[in-house]
Amino acid sequence: MDFTFTEEQQAAVEAAKAVFAGVSPDTVPSPALTAGAVAEDFDRALWAKLADADLLSLLLDEESGGSGLDAVALCLVLRESAKVLARVPLLENSAATAAVQRYGGKELRAELSAPAGRGELVLTVAANGRTGHDPAELAVTARQDGAGWVLDGVQTAVPWACNADFIVVPAHTDADRTVLALVPRDHEGAVLAEQISTTGERLGELRLESARIASRAVIDAQGAWEWLRDLLATGTCALALGLGEEVLRMTSAYTSKREQFGFPVATFQAVAVQAADRYIDLRAMEATLWQAAWRIGTGAGGALPACGDVAVAKIWASEGVRRVVQTAQHLHGGFGADTEYALHRYHAWAKHLELSFGPASAHEEALGDLLAAHPLG
Repeated sequence: MDFTFTEEQQAAVEAAKAVFAGVSPDTVPSPALTAGAVAEDFDRALWAKLADADLLSLLLDEESGGSGLDAVALCLVLRESAKVLARVPLLENSAATAAVQRYGGKELRAELSAPAGRGELVLTVAANGRTGHDPAELAVTARQDGAGWVLDGVQTAVPWACNADFIVVPAHTDADRTVLALVPRDHEGAVLAEQISTTGERLGELRLESARIASRAVIDAQGAWEWLRDLLATGTCALALGLGEEVLRMTSAYTSKREQFGFPVATFQAVAVQAADRYIDLRAMEATLWQAAWRIGTGAGGALPACGDVAVAKIWASEGVRRVVQTAQHLHGGFGADTEYALHRYHAWAKHLELSFGPASAHEEALGDLLAAHPLG
């Protein structure tokens, strides 16, 4: 097997590093010191730079002005974005736009794909369901009515919902199928209520009450939601990996200069062992991430469906990023809780990523169901 990245994927990483080089995690108020949201909008200036660097259109084909790359390339860029806690809907917009191009009708693709790839339109996805624990596709009902669809239900904790132009909403039909409806932010029958994440970012509770959506804005292709959900979950694993790597770097730098009894604490065996354990966590997170991204990007078969590899990656990402930030806080001592130091921000973002798309226990249960349905020979 060839584990090296292609020249195009490596070029995407270099472009991402250049864009994120000037980003500081401390450009907005600390979530620990802010009662409400840390900001009313995402980082529009950074969003424009990502668009100029063609990093919003990685998954789009050349016809839509994209690079025609795969999920691995997107995850490489997301990994870099998390190291600086980039406040942009890069994952949601990229995944939603790719789903529109892959499964949407010709009219919908023409309307949304290229503008979203240029950053002129922003798409997000309602993927947390009614409570954050139940399947997102069961939280909203969709029924056909004449030339359109009517949606009813509630989706909670929709990222960037208050600033996105369209929200991709999974909904189930009477025929037990899942469709994807693109709901404009300001739309009759759609009401947004502000929620605040542990990161301090604005989320949205989306209430749909007989919201009528034109048929051209509804994707009813088989497997569209499952593919989008797997891509979003895998992208979340990439964010967790990037965040964890930066936190371990910060911890290494701090323990190398912090002295006790005349020696850097990094030379103490107990400190070195804990740091080594977290390094192993990160390498396991990385290996399972690339396996999942490769399955999604290539459509390659395996002993289990691709969602099985996604579940394994999310288990490692959720458990691993939690252990990394907890160890970092422990090794930093009281300094780790200083709100003038960035570590507490990474801890808040890590908790959000740990629980996004379900904690490790939820994916362990899903993996168990898959193994029961697909016995390994």
